[in-house]
Amino acid sequence: MIWRPYGAPTVLDLERSAFHDAPISVPWNIPETLAVSVAITGAFFRKDQNPNQPITPTEIRNSARECLEAGASTVHIHVRDDEGYNVLSLERFHEVVAPLKAEYPDLSVDGCLVPALEGEWAEMKRVLETRLLDGAPINTTTTYIGDSLFSKPAPVMIEKVRLILENGGIPEIAVYTDADVGNADRFLIKSGLITGPSFWLILPALPGCSPMENPRQMVEGLTRTVTTIRDVDPDGLIMVCAAGRAAMYVATLAAAMGLHIRVGMEDTYWLWPHRDDRVQSNLQAFELGAKLGDVLGRRIATRQEYTDMLRSCAPR
Repeated sequence: MIWRPYGAPTVLDLERSAFHDAPISVPWNIPETLAVSVAITGAFFRKDQNPNQPITPTEIRNSARECLEAGASTVHIHVRDDEGYNVLSLERFHEVVAPLKAEYPDLSVDGCLVPALEGEWAEMKRVLETRLLDGAPINTTTTYIGDSLFSKPAPVMIEKVRLILENGGIPEIAVYTDADVGNADRFLIKSGLITGPSFWLILPALPGCSPMENPRQMVEGLTRTVTTIRDVDPDGLIMVCAAGRAAMYVATLAAAMGLHIRVGMEDTYWLWPHRDDRVQSNLQAFELGAKLGDVLGRRIATRQEYTDMLRSCAPR
């Protein structure tokens, strides 16, 4: 080798050079806090797929309470009917959410309000009018989720956003592929209905969503979706949802990218992509998410800090 120690006595410095005064390495611009949401049950998985899946209102509420006691920033709520199927029901949302809000006054809760069956649009309006939920996703998509066709026509997207805003909630733009970002931009942002910065949920890795069947697909798919969001909403708040086999790995990547994460039992029953271990509880999923914060030097956001983040996405 050729060795010429210019700049002696210090010939390697991670922050400055001997040849000028400008810093050469400064702290990265990522949030100090990591918001960790826990999605308690979701719409699809049943106990034959994961025996630990919370199904009844009591199971859902107790699982949410367990995570909140452990330090979760927020919880995301679905409710099920007596047969275990997803249902849009004011009474069941109230049974789960109202006791949690009474116990944790600084808690913000978002809930999945996807009207699909007869009468559910009117029921969604009843839920929104109570202001029980602080936010709700807007799925700007037409895709197959597993074997089910899931489509939100543009008029439905627009009217649902209007109703959420009218009732004091925060619309969360939920995207499954980068094309969904384009839909949100065309119908919701360019129309002036949603004014940034906005709240974004990225839901990848489920069948029909951004394919993440190996690490390369995961990295390329997530970074493409994030950069597409940044093109239309540079200051938006982005939360990436653990899903499918990639669940905990995609959460790890998202936390390392300076984004926020949602873990839990909604969109996966696997712990890791290379093994078949089932998620034992939402508390287990949260504790793994919290460890990511420890490893990356990002403190888990408190409930109040998360509430402030969510409210920062209210219309200007």
